[in-house]
Amino acid sequence: MDQSEFVKLFRDKGSLTIKEGNGKVITLTKPENWKEQQGKDGIYLLFDLFQIRSISEQFSEISLDIVEYASKPTIYTSPANRLVPEGLAVNGSIRFALIRDTEWNKLLFQISQPVLVYFDTKESVDVTTKKYFPLFGPSVKEMYLGPDGDVKILKG
Repeated sequence: MDQSEFVKLFRDKGSLTIKEGNGKVITLTKPENWKEQQGKDGIYLLFDLFQIRSISEQFSEISLDIVEYASKPTIYTSPANRLVPEGLAVNGSIRFALIRDTEWNKLLFQISQPVLVYFDTKESVDVTTKKYFPLFGPSVKEMYLGPDGDVKILKG
């Protein structure tokens, strides 16, 4: 995966469409470039635990521990921070994932901000990689993390 090429394209365009190792197409977008026609099914991708504060309301230490120690790729749903662009939250909540895969984490680190990912987009592909995107695997979990420590498994 050519990190520098991917980051340059992302910064120039504000988005990046990638055909990943499974042959599926994903689009990474800056939240401020989000358009209503993209829909509300985007998932924030984070490279570091502390980025959660920029997209979600504060939640309990238990919830932070769940995110930090999750062993499998997990998509979380939590109440949206009031700084999240209007229209991105669904019923007051956003979805996010902390990406631990080394190559994808490096890419997000170099982008240096939370980005939205959209799956199976019909955009023209900017770049291709043989690296599998971690949220397409069969072991992906989904959980709700509430502000008071409430946790619900949505997909196990």
